[in-house]
Amino acid sequence: MTKLKLRPIADHRPVKVTLELPASLHRDLTTYAEILGRESDQPPTEAIRLIVPMLQRFIETDRGFAKARRNAHPDS
Repeated sequence: MTKLKLRPIADHRPVKVTLELPASLHRDLTTYAEILGRESDQPPTEAIRLIVPMLQRFIETDRGFAKARRNAHPDS
């Protein structure tokens, strides 16, 4: 089993966003969605739906950002 950083995508109310992606990134997102679907025994989700959880995961695991955020808001 492949160890992916994302978990299955929860069905959330969508928000419309306009975004241009390089073709190679879109292909990678599509492949990732296919693998994620296979690994979770679900049909592949649309590649575009991976962007938000990937960004969230990136921010959650970025230690430099976490430190900078703590320093920017020391009372939080």
